[in-house]
Amino acid sequence: MRTERPFVMSVAGYDPSGGAGLLADIKTFERLKVQGLGVCTAMTIQTGSQCISLEWQPLETILLSIDILMKNYPVKVVKIGVVKDAEFLNEVISTIKANHQETKIIWDPVLKSTSEFSFFDLNTIPQLKNVIQQIDLITPNYHEYKVLQENHVFQVGDGSCSVLIKGGHRENQLGTDVLIDNGKEIAIEPNDTSSDFYPKHGSGCVLSSAIAGHLAKGENMEQACRKGKLYIEKFLTSNPTLLGFHS
Repeated sequence: MRTERPFVMSVAGYDPSGGAGLLADIKTFERLKVQGLGVCTAMTIQTGSQCISLEWQPLETILLSIDILMKNYPVKVVKIGVVKDAEFLNEVISTIKANHQETKIIWDPVLKSTSEFSFFDLNTIPQLKNVIQQIDLITPNYHEYKVLQENHVFQVGDGSCSVLIKGGHRENQLGTDVLIDNGKEIAIEPNDTSSDFYPKHGSGCVLSSAIAGHLAKGENMEQACRKGKLYIEKFLTSNPTLLGFHS
């Protein structure tokens, strides 16, 4: 018997190790039983522990791919991963919105890799103030949030974009995420404090994709973030290596 699955799109980089980017997103979508579509923003050479090189795909090709997919499939949520700069991000979002204004957008702002490989052009961060209005959720880690905050990206009281500050890099309350939604701060604490958590390549990609999947299935923002946290905790405890299992 066939059952319908909501469509979710990942616009992200290709990581040949499968730990991050498009491949990790699609694995997450499949595990959550949503239909995953993928558009590649960059080709990388990397492993679970290091990124060696990155080659950006032509913006025209990316936008055309998004346009064609959205004209053929009812995409409910788009998760955006690694992008070149603020203008690049704005063009991607504009193409999504031109096709379907109601499609939800999550941006996981990959500014640097864990191995300190730079992705996003930090000089364009101030321009994000004009882009942020069209995004539903941003999922920075604690350090990325500080960079965005210092550049006054988040307008006080604009209420236009929810922010999930991931707690994996915090010095205090390690593992506690903070969701800022409609001006309200919600602490999302770890569900499992008894298991051993192992560092994982691509954990940010997996979390944002899990949230996207749950949003597409009808959860509200808070519940999607809570269920995304449950998913990432299983991922972080799946094995002691840098490449996690989706199970």
